[in-house]
Amino acid sequence: QVQLVESGGGTVQPGGSLKLSCAASGFSFNGASMAWFRQAPGKQREVVAAIYIGSARTFYSDSVKGRFTISKDNAKSTLYLQMDSLKPEDTAMYYCAAGYPSFSSKLLAREYRNWGQGTQVTVSS
Repeated sequence: QVQLVESGGGTVQPGGSLKLSCAASGFSFNGASMAWFRQAPGKQREVVAAIYIGSARTFYSDSVKGRFTISKDNAKSTLYLQMDSLKPEDTAMYYCAAGYPSFSSKLLAREYRNWGQGTQVTVSS
């Protein structure tokens, strides 16, 4: 069955860096769009970054653009999120997701059918 397993979360000081990984199995990793979402307590789940399979283009939310980088290693079936210049407002549970959204819906959580269990990122001094 489909499995997405995130790792790499932790606690870091403001300005620090973390790299999240998402190991995927049970589906054609090359053939799916992949994304990172996050959810802070009391807030809605929001997209962080996505790779759209049709064009292999990457997309970022305005809040992380220039600080985060999404990438994937097809040979390892692994999705990554390099997070630099972290801020306290980046504190959240981070989720990996896989799906087949249309291009216009590529940043919508409801368009992703498979989710990991999440990894916690805390940015605090």
